[in-house]
Amino acid sequence: MSQTKGRLYGVGLGPGDPDLVTLKSVKALQASSVVAWFAKRGKKGHARTIAEGLIPSGAVELPLVYPVTTEIPHTDPDYNRQLAAFYEEASQHLAEHLEAGRNVALLCEGDPLFYGSFMHPYMRLKDRYDVTICPGVTGMSGCWTANGVPMTWGDDVLMVLPGTLPRDDLAKRLEMADAVVIMKLGKNFQKVYDVIESKQLLSRAFYVERGTMQGEIVMPLAEKTDGQAPYFSMIIIPGEGRRPE
Repeated sequence: MSQTKGRLYGVGLGPGDPDLVTLKSVKALQASSVVAWFAKRGKKGHARTIAEGLIPSGAVELPLVYPVTTEIPHTDPDYNRQLAAFYEEASQHLAEHLEAGRNVALLCEGDPLFYGSFMHPYMRLKDRYDVTICPGVTGMSGCWTANGVPMTWGDDVLMVLPGTLPRDDLAKRLEMADAVVIMKLGKNFQKVYDVIESKQLLSRAFYVERGTMQGEIVMPLAEKTDGQAPYFSMIIIPGEGRRPE
């Protein structure tokens, strides 16, 4: 592969606390002349906020602004069409810099390969350019650490579920796991809460909002009675497997 082309870095920045950014990610930022990140229209973006103070002086900053967020339901075919076109266009913007020999750091909250937007341009560009992926502390790790309760013991099986799953699917999967992380709450919060309660898991479940960030909230799920949850929130159900006494 031509050495005149730039390198794409997928820079995992962790869940929110800047102290959780790895040295590998910091070095990737220092090696990049272009820094890109995804954001909602009119917002700075969570990843860019975490990276404040780490971006090299003189670096070109490239915000990649989503065309849709919650305005269109994710089940609407137009949602996927618009996002696919957006990721294609974003990949082209990144490719222009890479072709010019500039290293590009694409900022990613959490880990780049775990429910991250980074994966979309990565799959479009990985066969054309050199890529380095810097792992990041996942949001769920930040949340269960904030909770301070061991998550898995012995042979416990951990399952990660999106709250967007239909009610019956959530119920079936909860029956299969010893420990559970449920993400993508938002408008799905009450549905998820009701399913957990129906499976008699409410006493073991915890709600974490803005884990590792300013304004962090950690509480037993049973105490979360307003039926609402923001984007940066999770429900965690620790396992109870075999452990030494």
